Amino acid sequence: MDEPQSPAFAIGTRVQLAERPAYLKTADPMPMLRPPDLVDNGEVGQVVSLKPLGQLAVRFRRGTFLLDAVQLCAAVAADPPAERPNG
Repeated sequence: MDEPQSPAFAIGTRVQLAERPAYLKTADPMPMLRPPDLVDNGEVGQVVSLKPLGQLAVRFRRGTFLLDAVQLCAAVAADPPAERPNG
């Protein structure tokens, strides 16, 4: 029986939540459960650590959280801002 394949992310990969979890778990030495609204829809985070059992530590604007790799998707690259003419 084959195990389901989870997406492979490397340290430094920019990711987004595929769907909002019921709660967030901090990546602190003593993890705590936090409300899911600390990460906005579409907010881009960065993988900072790979953990056992397919979990990743991802740094977002309001903290670093442990998330399963299947809860994440690769971040869509934003278009660079258009240059404004001087004057």
